[in-house]
Amino acid sequence: MERPAAEPGAQPRANGCSGAAHGALRNGYVRGLPAPDTQIHHIVHNGGLYKKPFNEAFEETPMLVAVLTYVGYGVLTLFGYLRDFLRQWKIEKCQNATEREEQKDFVPLYQDFENFYTRNLYMRIRDSWNRPICSVPGAKVDMMERVSHDYNWTFMYTGRVIKDIINMGSYNYLGFAQNTGACQEAAAKVLSQYGAGVCSTRQEMGNLDKHEELEKLIARFLGVESAMAYGMGFATNSMNIPALVGKGCLILSDELNHASLVLGARLSGATIRIFKHNNMQSLEKLLKDAIVHGQPRTRRPWKKILILVEGIYSMEGSIVRLPEVIALKKKYKSYLYLDEAHSIGALGPSGRGVVEYFGLNPEDVDVMMGTFTKSFGAAGGYIGGKKELIDYLRTYSHSAVYAASLSPPVVEQIITSMKCIMGEDGSTFGKECVQQLAENTRYFRRRLKEMGFIIYGNEDSPVVPLMLYMPAKIGAFGREMLKRNIGVVVVGFPATPIIESRARFCLSAAHTKEILDTALKEISEVGDLLQLKYSRHRLVPLLDRPFDETTYEETED
Repeated sequence: MERPAAEPGAQPRANGCSGAAHGALRNGYVRGLPAPDTQIHHIVHNGGLYKKPFNEAFEETPMLVAVLTYVGYGVLTLFGYLRDFLRQWKIEKCQNATEREEQKDFVPLYQDFENFYTRNLYMRIRDSWNRPICSVPGAKVDMMERVSHDYNWTFMYTGRVIKDIINMGSYNYLGFAQNTGACQEAAAKVLSQYGAGVCSTRQEMGNLDKHEELEKLIARFLGVESAMAYGMGFATNSMNIPALVGKGCLILSDELNHASLVLGARLSGATIRIFKHNNMQSLEKLLKDAIVHGQPRTRRPWKKILILVEGIYSMEGSIVRLPEVIALKKKYKSYLYLDEAHSIGALGPSGRGVVEYFGLNPEDVDVMMGTFTKSFGAAGGYIGGKKELIDYLRTYSHSAVYAASLSPPVVEQIITSMKCIMGEDGSTFGKECVQQLAENTRYFRRRLKEMGFIIYGNEDSPVVPLMLYMPAKIGAFGREMLKRNIGVVVVGFPATPIIESRARFCLSAAHTKEILDTALKEISEVGDLLQLKYSRHRLVPLLDRPFDETTYEETED
């Protein structure tokens, strides 16, 4: 499907961001339209719900690659069973966790598949993870060198520090994770005044004026009535969902939701049903069935129906189809919980997340959740919504009642970075960072596709998964990139399906064009070395059928 021609004299835009003066950005980019032969896939308008093209695609895995991936895991599994046999007979030293001899007749604790995978597959490539960083997680990082003499069961540090590794793995989307500048100065000043910790919960002696200031700022930034901040992003989901729903309620969760959402749903005691990733037909079918059939056995209506989705899915690089989710939510009178951990700050013309990205009204999202650990370079999370919702959570949320308050310097880091994004610091630096991230994302994704890699996700998503597939290539890719002074994150089971291993790049506004070009050159070399350029440009649409424009008409009360 071809991109509509631009109007004469119009400035092209990325991620909804308007161009800077003369079309230039601070890291050396000059804005320009894509090449004439660029293929745009999976553009949908869906009955006027979308105000701009929504470009997202997932290329089909080549048959030979899929077969070889299964064969590779099969060989590793056979050798794993052989090694377990040798360990059982003391021929090979057993270094994994096992029951003590006096507990041999007990119910076994360590015989699940995940532990088999850890012993025999993960340990082979364990050196690709948990690498110790000893600097600010900016565009470049310093890393402590380590070696293993027992096949990754243990590591020893050599004392050498590897300098200036290009950081393609941190969630530092807007570049605020730094040890110089306005954020650092403000945090240092608050540290000297308030100290490092609060040593109490918000309901007791841990409610500072800085917490109140932060929550008012979050509410203004999101465009909602009220907001509440928490000390941990993961717990913001896992501890607040149980406060919102319980027995007799229904949760409809995307199949690729984050573990924090999954844990929160399970802890709630509500019934959980899964819909296919970003598939609105699947979601609508579950909504219809829930309303028609009600609760199992009793057939009573559900007390609440809560839809759980993410703004950007951190393993797929896809963006939620929020206009359609909201339309379905209104039609079937359900509630919507939106996790914007990766999208807040990273999407939208002014960094206000996926709601702004689609030009929607924040009031249409019942619960707006996000974290400060990514775009704001800090820690913690928040929930925004109506005042009644936030007042309720202040009393009934386990995170609010039992968890310690946010550290004052962390609060100040969030406040300063958020004001910078909003332009309240008197500069345009925050807006330039949002624009730069959008340009970096488009440029990096386009170049990788041109090289022949299979890249998942939306063209505006700063999370860029590059498919590796085969188990041996997970560790090989991470090691080869590190040899070339580039730090990347490689991901495998159980974070992804077992045959969909990948490398995940995270773009940052701190990346210059020179840094990205260096990284792309090395990625291309490693791709040739490991034969990772699988793409045949055969893209599979995410949806099973086109949408019916009349499907999402709101019903009258």
